[in-house]
Amino acid sequence: MKLFTYQRAKSVDDAIESGGTYLAGGTSLIDLMKLEVLNANRLTDLGRLDLRKIQADPKGIKLGALASNTEVANHPDIKQRWPGISQALLAGASPQLRNVATVSGNLLQRTRCAYYRDLATRCNKRVPGQGCDALEGWTRMHAVLGTSEKCIAAHPSDFCVALAALDAIVHVQGPKGERELPLTELHLLPEDHPEREFALNEGELITHVYVPAQPAALKSRYVKARDRQSYAFALASCMAGLEISQGVIRSARFAMGGVGTKPWRVPAAEQSLVGAAPSREVFKKAADLALAGAKPRGENAFKAELAKRCVVRALITSSEAA
Repeated sequence: MKLFTYQRAKSVDDAIESGGTYLAGGTSLIDLMKLEVLNANRLTDLGRLDLRKIQADPKGIKLGALASNTEVANHPDIKQRWPGISQALLAGASPQLRNVATVSGNLLQRTRCAYYRDLATRCNKRVPGQGCDALEGWTRMHAVLGTSEKCIAAHPSDFCVALAALDAIVHVQGPKGERELPLTELHLLPEDHPEREFALNEGELITHVYVPAQPAALKSRYVKARDRQSYAFALASCMAGLEISQGVIRSARFAMGGVGTKPWRVPAAEQSLVGAAPSREVFKKAADLALAGAKPRGENAFKAELAKRCVVRALITSSEAA
């Protein structure tokens, strides 16, 4: 790890004025600094800011940027009104990491691509224009949706998949004031500039995430396929929520993880479910639509079919929820 300057922010305004790289829980950032994949000259610690509150009302729930994954997963309103969010968080990392990891840190965690984390290989995320050894390398954990000839790294978060499915809004503050953006717009596709992963401007930090209340969220469910039962990243996953009335689907929300370069949501696939009676056949058609653009590469050819099965399973589980 290279030398850096450390300071503790006294307020959001103080943090923005200080600049540097923001430190929340540090469960991802510090690892990357130890590997010298990321080399921050200045760390601004946000840990003591008043950004931990979780506040629910009839219209939705506000998740403070520094609320821990454990606090969010175990919050009674989350478990009752957005159960899929709790399931997604509990499916990620380990209890020890969830106790430290934060809402904002989870949203802004970097890819787990082995080539990105290995300084002996070429990576366009780490060094723009260097090339990507993953393209012709071991691709089992890589994305099949949203890829480019510059990068095929999969987005790692379970939590973000749940938030993307449920129309979450990210609130940020920076030198030019406050703004908000849909979670689905926070993460950028790699295209020709994979080094730019987030739609945040210089000096902006996340203050909270707002998840609106909606009927489909009440029976939301998260399904994750992975190599082992705990502490493993998704090979494929799906967060799904259905609103069913009089035997017909009135609204549908689902997003996929493990297969995209960002949390992957296909509105046309969701819309195909509306007005239909819930059935495995209907769910399979929606899954086919969602994976229509998949571009497998090498060892990850199985991911498209696995993702479809996760989608069907998540939709069935949501449709059968009491």
